[in-house]
Amino acid sequence: MDGQDSEDPKQSTADMTVFVQNLLQQMQARFQTMSESIVSKIDEMGNRINELEQSINDLRSEMGAEGSPMAPSKKDEGNTEDGSA
Repeated sequence: MDGQDSEDPKQSTADMTVFVQNLLQQMQARFQTMSESIVSKIDEMGNRINELEQSINDLRSEMGAEGSPMAPSKKDEGNTEDGSA
């Protein structure tokens, strides 16, 4: 029995080492997946912000073409008289 007991701690240590290595690899893979997901969502948000900025600039351009952007009442009058954008 003493012969088996002397090998059990070594085997147990080897098993624990393998288990910990596998666990760390799984954690690393999960963190990598989460990291990629976060970066992807940040890129998507950046694209949406760029689209929003472009839409705002387009609206500003349209307002500038219709009349003075500083006088909203003139813009409102222009919409009721003309009706075409």
